[in-house]
Amino acid sequence: MKVLKFGGTSVGSVASIRSVLKIIKKSYEAGEKPIIVLSAMSGITNTLQSMAEDAASGNPFEEGLSKMESLHFEVVKELLPVKLQNPVFTRLKLLFNEIDALLQGVAVLQELSLQSKDLLISYGERCSTYLVSKIMEQEIPDVAFIDASSYIKTDSNFGQANVDQDRTIPLIQALSYTHADKLLFVTGFIGSNEAGRVTTLGRGGSDYTAAIFGAALDAERIEIWTDVDGMLTADPRIVSKAFPLATLSYTEAMELSYFGAKVIYPPTMLPAFTKKIPIVIRNTFKPDFDGTVIQFESEKSPYPIKGISSIGDISVINMIGSGMIGRTGFSGRLFSLLAREQINVILITQSSSEHSITFAVSPQDSHKAQQLIYQEFELEIAAGKLILPQPESGLSVLAIVGENMKRTPGMSGKLFQALARNGINVRAIAQGSSELNISVIIDKENLGKALNAVHDAFFARLNKTLHVFSLGTGNIGATLYKQLREQHDFLVEHNDIDIKVVGIANSRNMHFDVTGIDLSAWESTLEQQGEVSDLAIFVERMKLFNLPNCVFIDNTASALPSTYYEEIFKASISIVTCNKIANSGSFTNYKLLRDTARRYGVDFHYETNVGAGLPIVRVLKDLMMSGDRLLKIEAILSGTISYIFNNFVDGVSFYDVVKQAQELGYTEPDPRDDLGGVDFMRKMLILARDAGHEIEPEDVVLGNILPESCLAATSVPDFYAELQKSDAYFNDLRDRAAAEDKVLRYIGKLANGKVFIELEMVGADHPFYSLSGSDNIISFTTDRYKVRPLVVKGPGAGAEVTAAGVFADLVNIGA
Repeated sequence: MKVLKFGGTSVGSVASIRSVLKIIKKSYEAGEKPIIVLSAMSGITNTLQSMAEDAASGNPFEEGLSKMESLHFEVVKELLPVKLQNPVFTRLKLLFNEIDALLQGVAVLQELSLQSKDLLISYGERCSTYLVSKIMEQEIPDVAFIDASSYIKTDSNFGQANVDQDRTIPLIQALSYTHADKLLFVTGFIGSNEAGRVTTLGRGGSDYTAAIFGAALDAERIEIWTDVDGMLTADPRIVSKAFPLATLSYTEAMELSYFGAKVIYPPTMLPAFTKKIPIVIRNTFKPDFDGTVIQFESEKSPYPIKGISSIGDISVINMIGSGMIGRTGFSGRLFSLLAREQINVILITQSSSEHSITFAVSPQDSHKAQQLIYQEFELEIAAGKLILPQPESGLSVLAIVGENMKRTPGMSGKLFQALARNGINVRAIAQGSSELNISVIIDKENLGKALNAVHDAFFARLNKTLHVFSLGTGNIGATLYKQLREQHDFLVEHNDIDIKVVGIANSRNMHFDVTGIDLSAWESTLEQQGEVSDLAIFVERMKLFNLPNCVFIDNTASALPSTYYEEIFKASISIVTCNKIANSGSFTNYKLLRDTARRYGVDFHYETNVGAGLPIVRVLKDLMMSGDRLLKIEAILSGTISYIFNNFVDGVSFYDVVKQAQELGYTEPDPRDDLGGVDFMRKMLILARDAGHEIEPEDVVLGNILPESCLAATSVPDFYAELQKSDAYFNDLRDRAAAEDKVLRYIGKLANGKVFIELEMVGADHPFYSLSGSDNIISFTTDRYKVRPLVVKGPGAGAEVTAAGVFADLVNIGA
């Protein structure tokens, strides 16, 4: 025998009731005769409660009663033949008249007792259960409507009555015996005390009713039919990646339910737990989905935890003072006081020194708890042995739950790392010795970000989502968006990384979409839907979104974005940049940015600052992290200059090569910006700093390529005129090198903490001799690579390789 319980959304409309009837009929036709437990129609319990409060306050309540009648009558009209409607209308009308009479009495007395309130709200279950049972009678004649208040016996704790199992179980067993040939439709949520007064079983009471009947009759399973696919790994309204769990143990389900999972009410499981009866959570609107089975023992799972739950709004009270140290019974005195006054303590943690106790309560209980503590410990507070506690509000509890945790090392570390990387401060921690639950208190404003970040961390087989805010839509930015679009599916499938660009800006427009901007149409979206660009607003909006795993990308050459880097790091947002300005300014700023990123636990990647797509910065850091000692760096880090000297061969003038390089797009509009060596200097400066040297831009010795007359030219045409006049100068350099079987190379060197960049002649024994095209090359001489230096060589310029370098930095953050 089974017990099938259907919640308010399952009986909340004509369409949903049709689904319920199909499920019941399918079970009946399979030879089963389940007991059906029903909740009130969706929203009706709240309507009844609101009407009761209006009546007690002297406000009109008739509109609510009229809507309640219309809702039930509409179902009768839709689902019952006309000839069968009148008896049902009559019975429902009698019930509504009873409600009206009760409300009139409350209005006259202007007083609403808990007893009266229980009686009033019990009509929600009576109406829905009677209504659905009469509709079912059309297809299954053997139907009986059962008012559970006659069979579930409780104490007189109205609003949250405690069930008297000794009296209840025999009554339910007798009911089943005398109605063995009937399909029973039972009202959920309600019982009665010894005097026969109607009581209610508290929040989730209909689930509890189903469990009580199931335990009393030794049911093979209890099915809770609702509007979700089962118990999920997290709240799907906050965590879009939450997914249903196939199985849970009773203890896991109780922990998740206690900390905010609304699918099942914790007391529901107690009768089932005693009899080891499985509870199955199923979706009325997806009856073919298996749902979640809650059973005595947990099954193996590929994940270290079963779920993440939370309580969205709590207050914390800190008891601090020397008066607690070594005082036997202090905690008992405190918590007995709160228990006597019906204040539920959600979480408790205590310092090992016994100098402080922290506990969490509902916000509505915080002021009362403070007053009670003051009264109880007045002498200790007056003597200065205790500090009068001040409740802190605006907080939430996040809990990870799972029996696998006690067999898996590093659970706390993974939790706190996920929170820290997203800038979420933990205010208090609680963990039982069973290791079934680790709970943390955090700021309420960060709860959504925390749930998503922790979910990504623990359910590693799911895709980790990076939320990207990208600045710059020039060649590099546009190419990056193309690469992200083309590689999206590959990253999801092979790297478990889902990159969502949620903000794009250029100097004109900016646009945001937290669900992700379509990168196949980003240009038109930015143009048509974008607002006027403002970098300060862009950064502020990025912070206000408060998304987990955020990355800011700077694909500009502007000095302005770098002024926001520190602020961005402090918001626990990582940065990827191809913009060299931040790293090549003052050493003080360089160090500040690294220290800030380290302090806030985020990443700062800038591989493209030095070698475009070449892994130069990463190689240097790996060498140093492995304990190798750097002796010397030699490098050619300008693709433009590399191209010019590689093509400056016999029979070709230097003027012609520079002109050709500009026509091919290798140089800036003014070639002196490249040939002056300033960009090269910045790259060498960054390498020197990453190698551990405190060096300023003016410390770099920058040798000239161009004669003074070329540098002093007042315009680009004048520069070319002077360059043409200098042919003899450059030809002489080339010819002298050729005479010695050497070639010209503009080389940067780092040695003994000094940086030099100068034009040199190198022979065939030098690794830079055979450089071709616009390639960059760098040679690391270290203790380990002393005889044969470590050389990295490859394309050093171009939108494709630079965008690929930014892409690689982004993926490294995701990894």
